[in-house]
Amino acid sequence: MPNNHVDVLIIGAGLSGIGAASHLEREAPNKTYAILESRAAMGGTWDLFRYPGIRSDSDMHTLGYSFKPWKHERAIADGPAILDYIRETAKEYDVEKHIRYNHRASKISWDSDSATWTVTVKQEGKRASKITCNFIYSCTGYYRYDKGYTPDFPGVEQFTGQMIHPQHWPENLDYSSKKVVVIGSGATAITLVPEMAKTAAHVTMLQRSPTYVVSRPGQDQFALRLAKYLPQKTAYLITRWKNVTMQALIFQFSRRRPEKMKEWLLKLTRRELGNKVDVDTHFNPNYNPWDQRLCVVPDSDLFRSLRKGTSSVVTDHIKKFSETGIDLQSGLRLEADIVISATGLELLAMGGMEIEVDGDTKQLPDTLGYRGMMLSDVPNFVLAAGYTNASWTLKCDLTSEFVCRMLNRMDKKGFQYCVARNQNSKMEQVAFLDLDSGYVNRSIDKFPKQGARSPWRLYQNYLLDIISLRFRAMGDKELEFGRAKG
Repeated sequence: MPNNHVDVLIIGAGLSGIGAASHLEREAPNKTYAILESRAAMGGTWDLFRYPGIRSDSDMHTLGYSFKPWKHERAIADGPAILDYIRETAKEYDVEKHIRYNHRASKISWDSDSATWTVTVKQEGKRASKITCNFIYSCTGYYRYDKGYTPDFPGVEQFTGQMIHPQHWPENLDYSSKKVVVIGSGATAITLVPEMAKTAAHVTMLQRSPTYVVSRPGQDQFALRLAKYLPQKTAYLITRWKNVTMQALIFQFSRRRPEKMKEWLLKLTRRELGNKVDVDTHFNPNYNPWDQRLCVVPDSDLFRSLRKGTSSVVTDHIKKFSETGIDLQSGLRLEADIVISATGLELLAMGGMEIEVDGDTKQLPDTLGYRGMMLSDVPNFVLAAGYTNASWTLKCDLTSEFVCRMLNRMDKKGFQYCVARNQNSKMEQVAFLDLDSGYVNRSIDKFPKQGARSPWRLYQNYLLDIISLRFRAMGDKELEFGRAKG
């Protein structure tokens, strides 16, 4: 097989890309494949982010792969442990030899006459090259890796201290005995605050509006007990299903009884903080639970820091920066040596690739997502998109299984392509993601749409997807299988 042609091209060598390659090795070992990675290392998010305390906001029994048990004692794991897990998986399935680092797919072009993709690949300092393949599996995730989102703060150029975005954390930053302000209230901010507060003079979390924050044990005692008595894979599977079930119950209860869920979450927060922090001001969001993701803190670390006074939270709006800190709309001034803009990420659909089918450029907002993983009228193309209400990898694992089933079926039946076709042009269309978060709202108009009914509707339901993607026959009338025209 020539070096510039493979059966399957995986784009991205992060958590989902390494998982995709491992599934191919396990379930479709006859397929040749390559992995294009735009960066110089595997790991994606878990190699890119280096800020203090970087960790998962989901338990690793569900964020981990279905086929590879999580062995560490901590279920809410730090970034280096997750990166080790990804590298270990790649080594176990001999995946790394297929990775082409510093290769970015800038354009993909489908030709129906030959049923192949031609992919334009860019490398810094080199001329663009081409690679052809029969099938593309995009595992780029949602996020833009070269920069994060930073608002235009008034007067920020006057600030004489350090201004940092967590996505570009400077090496060997010394923040000991420094006054630190972390702007934001999402997962990055609530991770940074308690970690930096261990050595900083003081850390202030400055937020425009509150977020639901709930504590969860860093270790899963149920999993640790099972591991003493059961084989590793069995214990992992049971714990995984226990956690999947709990995630689903909490999400469904949030949707059906949002006022009760809100009351329960605020009760837990008041129990954590007592009279040390005004919960109604700083931890009582104006939206319902799971309209945005719940933020998880392991072992109450944020709450403990707030109780001890090594950190504090301020809910206010920025008026302007000064030389030594931030002036707020309320008249309060926050002095700072270091300001960290944990203001969110930027979304980037399909890693910014241009998609062309038989000479026609496909605009992503004009396409519909089939079961959240294929694009209407784009043949032999699947994307890995995880859940917004549960661990990312749960859906990506199912998608990878589906890809292997599809490839094996096409081989068995003599087909060369599979494409999703929308038979109902008048079907209502809605946004691809159902979160009301700022980072989603800023960019969601550049993403595919979803339809009002199955199989174009994303139900964010792992149990339904298991039936649909793992067990259901590939007989949907919306799926068209065929052979090259040429």
